[in-house]
Amino acid sequence: MWFILKIFNLQVLGLLFVGAIHCQALVNYTFVVEEAPYTRLCSTKKILTVNGQFPGPALHGVKQPRNPWSDGPEYITQCPIQPGGRFRQKIIFSTEEGTLWWHAHREWWKQDILKIYNETVVTGGAPNVSDAFTINGQPGDLYPCSKPDTFKLKVDDGKTYLLRLINSVVQDILFFAIAKHNVTVVGTDGSYTKPLVSNYVTISPGQTIDVLLKANKKSDHYYMAATGYSHVPFDNTTTTAILQYNGNYTPSSPPSLPHLPSYNDTNASISFTNSLRSLANEKHPIHVPINITKNLFFTISINLFPCANKSCAGPNGSRLATSINNISFVNPSIDILQAYYYHVNGVFGTRFPDFPPLLFNFTAEDLPLYLETPKHGTKVKILDYNTNVELVFQGTSLVLETLTRIRTLWDIILLTLLHQNTIAVPIDGWTAIRFKADNPGVWFMHCHFDRHVTWGMDMAFVVKNGKGPQQDILAPPPDMPPC
Repeated sequence: MWFILKIFNLQVLGLLFVGAIHCQALVNYTFVVEEAPYTRLCSTKKILTVNGQFPGPALHGVKQPRNPWSDGPEYITQCPIQPGGRFRQKIIFSTEEGTLWWHAHREWWKQDILKIYNETVVTGGAPNVSDAFTINGQPGDLYPCSKPDTFKLKVDDGKTYLLRLINSVVQDILFFAIAKHNVTVVGTDGSYTKPLVSNYVTISPGQTIDVLLKANKKSDHYYMAATGYSHVPFDNTTTTAILQYNGNYTPSSPPSLPHLPSYNDTNASISFTNSLRSLANEKHPIHVPINITKNLFFTISINLFPCANKSCAGPNGSRLATSINNISFVNPSIDILQAYYYHVNGVFGTRFPDFPPLLFNFTAEDLPLYLETPKHGTKVKILDYNTNVELVFQGTSLVLETLTRIRTLWDIILLTLLHQNTIAVPIDGWTAIRFKADNPGVWFMHCHFDRHVTWGMDMAFVVKNGKGPQQDILAPPPDMPPC
């Protein structure tokens, strides 16, 4: 099992294939968030859409220099946009290259997703697994009542195509492959990589990966497929789309399926991720902080809160929780950014711990029960402008034990490390990152498994203003949603 962490706003399968956005001085989009009826898996229900589309129109991961007001997380950088309300979001592109995404997550549940969410909040249990993954909104041929609408990518023999893959599922790492075709990875999370030829891709929730596909096989139909990688209950079905060569021929029926790694193939997951390297050339340099001025060590854990009469739906009648350094995050009543900007007291605490409160054997299987109960809190970590930070995330075995021991070799190859906004941390493993705190404002860091976020595996960094107006937070927009 892994924890998937989203770092700030630096930012299929839902798997999505998206088109390109060309760089222009100013582009305006109107997004109307509304319910619309959609039919999947033999039944129809209303879902929340943008402009009535599922998936939404092709347009998170933007650095947003000095502009935290448009980052979006409710009660972090703004209060929620109320029904009938409106907000003009300003997105500032700076050094990003490749694929970024604005997003809500997408898998398919036959039940109403808000009802599922509310039930988990009340009962303290885990949400049901989804009924289907999708590729560009369609479950694919292997699901009931789905074959006529399976997504098809039409290609011409001999041409090369750029596929922008986005894992927008709620809670699963995914393996993705195309039958009888290799792909060449050229980018991830808005940053170019050294070309990597592979017959499959491992992609985490919230992550984007750009791959080149050469249409150089016999003209036919080939399945593109994705399935989950996990050691815990998950949607273990396979979503498919079809790679369709143009031309006159009789296609194979059914199309060939790709060979995907097993759902619990940890070696395959790690091998792919460890093979990625930054492009790191003169035109695309990697500026890794060398002189570290702040060291942080964060344990990330699944925890339990006791319930009266053991009345909750978690293990032993308890309520499931998650934490970072034993702090289970609680949303405030107004957003942290406005409270910080306008000096409103009592909204958040500023003493998020640099290290866990107790040192223990993080990877032991039988840990003391008292370690399972975290503390509730709304705390942030304050960083001075231009601080060079090294942050080590340590996975633990609290509550849910890992089924496979994972050993990671940490190569300090600073010149080829990836620019990433989404990283994976195995339960018994660790991941180290470095960043320069040169973007003033409040920035959300959270697990990208949505159930872990709702249980408290999130926190925020506050980066102070620097010296002079060019290093200060921009003024808030006039139409900020009211709290």
